Amino acid sequence: MLDWKKAPRPIIALAPMAGYTDSAFRQLIRHFSKRTILWSEFVSADALKFDSKKSKQMLAFAKREQPFVAQIFGRRPENFVEAAKFVESIGASGVDLNFGCPAKKVVNSDHGSALLKNPKLASEIISMVAKSVKIPTSVKMRLGIADDKNLENFAKMVESSGAQLLTIHGRTAKQMYRGEADFEPIYRVKKLLQIPVLGNGDIDSVDKFFNQLGNLDGLMIGRAAVTNPWIFREIENRLAGKDSRTPKTLKAKIPTILKHARLLVDTKGEKRAMLEMRKFSANYVRGEAGAKKLRAKLVRTEKLSELERILRRP
Repeated sequence: MLDWKKAPRPIIALAPMAGYTDSAFRQLIRHFSKRTILWSEFVSADALKFDSKKSKQMLAFAKREQPFVAQIFGRRPENFVEAAKFVESIGASGVDLNFGCPAKKVVNSDHGSALLKNPKLASEIISMVAKSVKIPTSVKMRLGIADDKNLENFAKMVESSGAQLLTIHGRTAKQMYRGEADFEPIYRVKKLLQIPVLGNGDIDSVDKFFNQLGNLDGLMIGRAAVTNPWIFREIENRLAGKDSRTPKTLKAKIPTILKHARLLVDTKGEKRAMLEMRKFSANYVRGEAGAKKLRAKLVRTEKLSELERILRRP
């Protein structure tokens, strides 16, 4: 069972990202790093409660992905409990409660970061989930809705309600992904809590990982991982005193791109896999010479063989 207090420091984590951190991508990250803790895409607690086949499939994972944390979102405590029990039943290492998603569709349903406005309900959700499962319960949140005035009180509530780990994204919900992530409020929270605290936001290089770490127990990496999945290997190697660098040329990236595509085919079938691979391929070739022309070809691929042919003869 995952024990957040005993996890090697600094904790390295793959942030949950809707539409990106599926099993294939997580397995790709695990290929580069044995130490990184992998998060799922967020999945609706309501959908899991009512036995949604699609939602359950979203939480499918391979043994090699462990330690694997499943993230769920919603607003009804009883549905969170049922969802957490399902997460535990499939063998996940932990369950994470999403109190941070700033997407309007999610917030307008009183889910995600909307729960920051309702600490009483948020506390009830955390407490009920933590008492219902043996795997550790964690929370991921934002600095606040429009400012960080209530951050410290909310964070202390998260701990007292039974969460064993807290991750804070250094932006408010109102900011979405605009501006720079602010880690100073997160450092302040860490001084107040006994449970581990992770920071999240704009960690896009190995140097930034170590520069932003401060007094935190670890950091999460999100969007940067989509264009640079090698970053986890770089961080792990830096900790071990080894040198490794991100591939700089398309030729050097091709083995990883194809490995990712094959993992998608294995987990979702070729038709769906190649549709989903288009967004990843476009990110992998960003910044390459002739990237615009290459992307135009990659976003039309329907078969793995087409992807292989285009990459080898761009």
